[in-house]
Amino acid sequence: MNIAVCVKQVPDSWAEKKMNGGVLDRQGVDAVLNDLDEYAVEEALRIVEAHGGNGEGGANTITVISMGPERTADAVRKALSMGADAAIIVTDAALAGSDALATSKVLAKVIEGGKFDLVICGTESTDARMSVVPAMIAQRLAWAQLTFAGSVVVDAGAVTITRVTEAGVDTMKAQFPAVISVVEKINEPRYPSFKGIMAAKKKPVEIKDLASLGIDASQVGTAGAWSTVVDATPRPPKAAGIKIVDDGNGGKALVDFLVVKKFL
Repeated sequence: MNIAVCVKQVPDSWAEKKMNGGVLDRQGVDAVLNDLDEYAVEEALRIVEAHGGNGEGGANTITVISMGPERTADAVRKALSMGADAAIIVTDAALAGSDALATSKVLAKVIEGGKFDLVICGTESTDARMSVVPAMIAQRLAWAQLTFAGSVVVDAGAVTITRVTEAGVDTMKAQFPAVISVVEKINEPRYPSFKGIMAAKKKPVEIKDLASLGIDASQVGTAGAWSTVVDATPRPPKAAGIKIVDDGNGGKALVDFLVVKKFL
């Protein structure tokens, strides 16, 4: 069984984010592996562990696929240190400013040539919060899509998921090949061990560009984007709190405040 896991390098969730020319400024902040993609990597590892394992002596492979600048390799290494076998990174100057449509096009092209049975994604990236790329990849590949999975079971060339909806819990099943996305409650991602970190340094990381994928530069980046950020306003500074001095009326002042805020 060959599994691909799509991941993304994003600005640190705790960093103060800024816009630069209609795109997110990624140079002025620390970059990390998207938190929600770690659940996808962990689920891939659990699937192969339940079916003979991967790596040396294992019959399964997990390939991490990512798109971004050269430093994307730093984030990909974390997925490799968790236990993935190899990585493919698409990096090209023309990709800067790509929207979800362009991203899905590039990732689908990589997946097409990989003979994968299953593609696993996180629900969304913490920098864009769109949650559409997994469905777009499935559409481009004409594969079944099972999204927002809260549990995943693979058996006999098919994948079954459960997902929580407003009406309850749905069970969905599809034959390989398929694209699934997993929610953050599906598992608890493992911490890379020292052995895993050292092993990751020797695992193969293939670098591709747009030419190698047969994609014209005009179809990606800001030039090919179907969506554009027209304007953005910085988050206002946090307002000062209200200080109540207890000179004997502190309790009443607190109650009055709670009434005004409609907490009482």
